[in-house]
Amino acid sequence: MPDSPLLTAAAVAVIAMAIAVVVGVGLKVLRSFRDLGTDAERATYHTLHAASQAGQHLRRGLNPAGAAKASRHLRTLLGCEALALLDTSGVLAWDGAAEELKPQLMRLAEGVLAGGRTAVLPAGQPAGPNGAPKDGTGGRLAAVIAPVRAGTRVVGAVAAFAPSAGAGLVRATGEVADWVAAQVELAELDASRTLLMEAEVRALRAQISPHFIYNSLNAIASFINTDPARARELVVEFADFTRYSFRRHGDFTTLAEELRCIDRYLLLERARFGERVQVSLRVAPEVLSTVIPFLSLQPLVENAVRHGLEAKEGPGHISITANDAGAFAEVTIEDDGVGMDPKQLQSMLAGHTDGEHVGLRNVDARLRQVYGNDHGLVIETAPGEGTLITMRVPKSQPGHDA
Repeated sequence: MPDSPLLTAAAVAVIAMAIAVVVGVGLKVLRSFRDLGTDAERATYHTLHAASQAGQHLRRGLNPAGAAKASRHLRTLLGCEALALLDTSGVLAWDGAAEELKPQLMRLAEGVLAGGRTAVLPAGQPAGPNGAPKDGTGGRLAAVIAPVRAGTRVVGAVAAFAPSAGAGLVRATGEVADWVAAQVELAELDASRTLLMEAEVRALRAQISPHFIYNSLNAIASFINTDPARARELVVEFADFTRYSFRRHGDFTTLAEELRCIDRYLLLERARFGERVQVSLRVAPEVLSTVIPFLSLQPLVENAVRHGLEAKEGPGHISITANDAGAFAEVTIEDDGVGMDPKQLQSMLAGHTDGEHVGLRNVDARLRQVYGNDHGLVIETAPGEGTLITMRVPKSQPGHDA
């Protein structure tokens, strides 16, 4: 055919391009590997990478799902034939060979879990003293079982299986067990912080209960004879407010939900104070879906009413704004009430003195706990000058569900 030389040339060109691409990719991978430097640097990288991967799966402590995923990375760290993670009740995960030894493991680990000392069981030989089992690991693999301690408690163990249990494997298994213990303690700390946040929300609810409920019911009662329709409306608003405030699910809500709660709260307060409480609201629609800690705005508005306007003669004004500030939603609550001493406020926020502004301290502590110390309340105030409170929260919060 007359055009066959052209086709042959095109085919050769395509093959050459493919080879060039493969060589280029290979050189890039090789270059990136060489960028790690020496063998020691590469070994350090692989060790830290394996530890990082395992740590992601132990964030919730020792549980079967996390242990199963972490055990593979931990076995890579130790370079052993098999690795198991267990708690005080059973084997959580097994990775590697010789799974037929799994049913024996709790018996082999009895002394470790009870006494908190590492056990070394040579292959095919009796185990050591202190009540440990009298048989070994089936004659095929030696075992090193190291305790996982959380504080003074033994909460589990790491078991590594290898043809022989040398001093290096014993030390390395102990270090891995200590590292797992650190992850468990961090998980327990996170759990305790969650419980603390729940306790603080319960404290806010307890604060709302005696003061606000009593005054609201009195206000409703005052309208029963003179304006029954208004009394019925207030009863509905009161029910909606208390249903939201005392809900049992979730530590987070949306800005829109919190603003609805504030609207009901202010409606009930205006039933008491009448025209003395004037409110203006300006909210950017794009921040309404922002997730915020549950009951984080209502206490700030309540502070403005109770401690800013209630002690002031004549009418008072509260301004509530919510703006889009780039990656953050910025909420401000300002009143033109009596204000407060900045030094006294600072001492109260630090927990050094007791005071009436416990709602402010509670919200400030929870914001710092969730988002870090840079995200606490910013409060500007002085006696006779009113109070301006600013709260900034990230608009993107993947780990928090409203």
